[in-house]
Amino acid sequence: MVSTSTHFYRSGTIESSHSIKILVTDINNKPLINSGNKNDLIYPRSSIKIFQAIPFIRSNAVNKYKLSSKNIALACSSHRGQLFHLKELKNWIIKLGISKNKLQCGVHSPLNKKASEMLYRSKKYPNQLHNNCAGKHLAMISSCLINNYDVDNYLDFNHPHQISIRKIFERFTKKKLEKKHFGIDGCSAPQYCFKIKDIGKMLTNLIKSYKGGFDFNHEVKILINSITANPNYIGGTDSLDSQLMNIGNKKIFCKGGAEGVFLFIDLKKNMAGVIKVIDGNERAIPYVIYNLFNKLKVFNKSQLKQFQKIYNSQITNHANIVIGSVKTNL
Repeated sequence: MVSTSTHFYRSGTIESSHSIKILVTDINNKPLINSGNKNDLIYPRSSIKIFQAIPFIRSNAVNKYKLSSKNIALACSSHRGQLFHLKELKNWIIKLGISKNKLQCGVHSPLNKKASEMLYRSKKYPNQLHNNCAGKHLAMISSCLINNYDVDNYLDFNHPHQISIRKIFERFTKKKLEKKHFGIDGCSAPQYCFKIKDIGKMLTNLIKSYKGGFDFNHEVKILINSITANPNYIGGTDSLDSQLMNIGNKKIFCKGGAEGVFLFIDLKKNMAGVIKVIDGNERAIPYVIYNLFNKLKVFNKSQLKQFQKIYNSQITNHANIVIGSVKTNL
């Protein structure tokens, strides 16, 4: 077991620290790196959207509504509200023939700073499509329409589509979800907490599924291939998961979630990782990832250099003076 933390130094003195829960396993669920928290319960939040999208792919909505691989990536995304995201989302609701008001995810400003500033400078206001979970909600509504399910209550825990999503989680964990572990996500969709080791099992089964050794091979291949072909649609140009997949060149799939959650699979080395920052602060994650990907040789030297250009371990102030550094114990 390893004790993992990320420290932010100012002039050689630790100013802030973040403790990290980590579990990385091989495809047989043998721990490669283990912080000793594998039985802890966490809400994975948006990091598990790929599993929530499996019933959407199974519904044949992609073919009926002539949806693209970008739409499929957006179904699994926490998009940052950039113009290229909005273009695909607008086309999607047109294909469905619905109003954006059908989405029950709520409204917030674009997560991308430039996109948010551009929106307000144009004297416009955000709507449901700017919500980072809009793609997930459109995928749910698409499935409901093709299956003739009620769309008005598509987020209810007992709605047929939500039941189908729970069955996916139960298949990939091989465990029954208990009602005491049900919650509501930031976008109002059902959310569930799992033991870290069970999320790890979901990820290793995802690898097996992609390679034909587990259920839903067809659906998972469509999802992962769509995401890795369009990595900027899973988050955005300033999103860690998109940046990593751009560097990874279709070798890795990864997805972040709120409150400091990050999941990844390496399709070449057949390993999976679960990261949870205990205090929920996401700023520690890039530095944990860098150390993990270096130690486990997920990225080669060239790829690590590309990553370092985005997330430098040196801390500079607004005058571009180096005033500290970031270090992760792993």
